[in-house]
Amino acid sequence: MKISRIREATAPIASEIRNAFISFTSMTISLVAVETDVVRDGKPVVGYGFSSNGRYAQGGILRERFIPRIRAADPKSLIDETNDNLDPFAIWKAFMANEKPGGHGDRAHAAGALDMAVWDAVAKIAGLPLWRLLAERYNGGRHDKKVLVYPGGGYYYPGKELEALRAEMLAYQAQGYKIVKMKIGGADLATDRKRIEAVIDVAGGGENVAVDANGRFDLATAVSYARAIEGYGLCWYEEPGDPLDFRLNAALSEQYGGAIATGENLFSATDGRNLLRYGGLRPDRDWVQLDPALAYGLTEYLRFLDLAKQMGWSRRRCIPHGGHQLALNIAAGLELGGSESYPGVFEPYGGFADASPIVDGYARPHATPGIGVELKSAMFAEMRRRLEIE
Repeated sequence: MKISRIREATAPIASEIRNAFISFTSMTISLVAVETDVVRDGKPVVGYGFSSNGRYAQGGILRERFIPRIRAADPKSLIDETNDNLDPFAIWKAFMANEKPGGHGDRAHAAGALDMAVWDAVAKIAGLPLWRLLAERYNGGRHDKKVLVYPGGGYYYPGKELEALRAEMLAYQAQGYKIVKMKIGGADLATDRKRIEAVIDVAGGGENVAVDANGRFDLATAVSYARAIEGYGLCWYEEPGDPLDFRLNAALSEQYGGAIATGENLFSATDGRNLLRYGGLRPDRDWVQLDPALAYGLTEYLRFLDLAKQMGWSRRRCIPHGGHQLALNIAAGLELGGSESYPGVFEPYGGFADASPIVDGYARPHATPGIGVELKSAMFAEMRRRLEIE
């Protein structure tokens, strides 16, 4: 058993939308395929992965550092003899060899894409959906039969703000979503309040609406927004300030009684631990949103969950950012609090399997071995084309 080849490619996920900080008109992601000599159903097992939205492709790191290190490793050192499979932790250690700690940045995103492909291959070799493999190995066999999901949307529509915003939220409801998320901070407070009220009206109450500032605010602005929105009873107030400004988050939590969510722009288990240590998050109401596909992968995310448990946090307070099949598998297999989704955004990589309907705000995990990349037909075809896999 060995890895026979690793391919990488860059793919566009351009979208004519913006949040409070960036435009997505030139956004790209990295695609990875890990090919093995293991045969299932008459074909070699291939694991597929990609990095999440919100950053850019990291082909140079993959080509120049990570992939050559795996090729140079003794194939036997990458095997999990206990499970007769590839060893994701050994592979992660191999491609991260000679990398200094800290300064994560794009390196973490490259690792996330590669690690996703490795876990996809591991689950396929085991003949199990990834969520079931995770449940059996790391959760005593327990899993969720359905996962709370919400669409990451509510972007700014210059020239047709309220009209287009309402239409977007109505479309999510028609697809089966109950909780919806919208952007704030890309306009003045008065305008954003009108936008929030319009979405609350469509969603049927503030408890069904989360707002996301994408790290835009300084403390004074974050507090001003908090005072303006606290009466709405929102589901949560997301990433109000810079993701590494833990003091801002802690100070805000002292003045805002509602739930706060953050963490999608933290890229290691240590960063996540520091957020829980110093960010003022409250385990009875707040949400932690580290994204495995941006933060060194599922391998590192498992380390973070162990650290969070040691600090008294329940997995139910974790909702991975990313809006893709990997996050849904992790949420189901490890019994997390839910999973983000990106229906109709960042195509074809956002959202879940083609035949996975959203019912009353929940999605059900698939039954196919692996992550389920093949169950999103347009995405799978695009990945194979760009990775030049016949």
